[in-house]
Amino acid sequence: MSLPQPENAVQVTYVWIDGTGEQMRAKDRTLNFEPKNAQDCPIWNFDGSSTGQAEGTTNSDMYLIPAALYKDPFRLGSNKLLLCEVVDSKKKPIASNARASCVEVMKKVQEHEPWFGMEQEYTLFGQDRRPLGWPTIGVLPPQGPYYCGVGPNKVFGRDILESHYRACLYAGLKIGGTNIEVMPSQFEFQIGPCVGIEAADELWIARFMLYRIAEEYGVDVSFDPKPLPDWNGAGGHCNFSTKEMREEGGITHIMNAIEKLKMNHLEHVKWYDPKGGEDNKRRLTGHHETSSIFSFSSGVADRGASVRISRQVHDDRKGFFEDRRPAANADPYKVTEILCRTVLL
Repeated sequence: MSLPQPENAVQVTYVWIDGTGEQMRAKDRTLNFEPKNAQDCPIWNFDGSSTGQAEGTTNSDMYLIPAALYKDPFRLGSNKLLLCEVVDSKKKPIASNARASCVEVMKKVQEHEPWFGMEQEYTLFGQDRRPLGWPTIGVLPPQGPYYCGVGPNKVFGRDILESHYRACLYAGLKIGGTNIEVMPSQFEFQIGPCVGIEAADELWIARFMLYRIAEEYGVDVSFDPKPLPDWNGAGGHCNFSTKEMREEGGITHIMNAIEKLKMNHLEHVKWYDPKGGEDNKRRLTGHHETSSIFSFSSGVADRGASVRISRQVHDDRKGFFEDRRPAANADPYKVTEILCRTVLL
């Protein structure tokens, strides 16, 4: 890896979401120039029959349409990471491509300047399929001392968290911060605030980088919403605001939006995890800082509500709200799209 790279060779990693709507795939291409934006990169293709995105092998070629370009924190230099959309032989978005629809919605609501802050929780598992660092004999003390904790008996895997944080910064992502979560071996990073489609693009490429970093440590990353039954689950909370909400008196627009969310609760539940709510049923129980999946609630500084208004927003009478219902494995394209559809369209 210390060999010099020829000046006329740039390695571009094409990244896409596979047929599960959760996992990611990637392959590399050498270009003889440094692309400055995604559209500079050529359209490419791959075998969709091997990624759950094509039936059989007679018409398995899927196209990779360049969507967003980032600096490569693994190879450094002029090398790039390229997030792509997947389309079929007729250049139509396939079922697992939620980005195309999201882009259209963001165009319709751009006058409202929608901002998103995405919170991504995840859990690390060792090769023994136990949460990283957990004892093989006995049990850990109950949750309480681990959240934002410090110390070898409270935090397991901080080096992965730190490596990922630095990689996101290098790549140019709007990563707002990180923290240790309530369950040991569980962490969180935040993307945003970002405008429109940028939020979901950056969250997906951040997930890809997390997978890659964990691969180098021999550790598995899980976005399962409820990795262990008796501990806090993992969410993908989404903070949302519009230009109107951020202006003086914006609390009125926030409350109006929450009322619309209440009226469409069951529809949002279907969009907030890849299995139409089935994954989230294990997490949204009304316990462990969650609301019930079967009913809608909202409140100020209430982490047991479906939608939370922070104390600061309540005091300022403007700002944003936090939708706490999305699961950790939710597709951020679907989360941001349905929020804009319900609140603005």
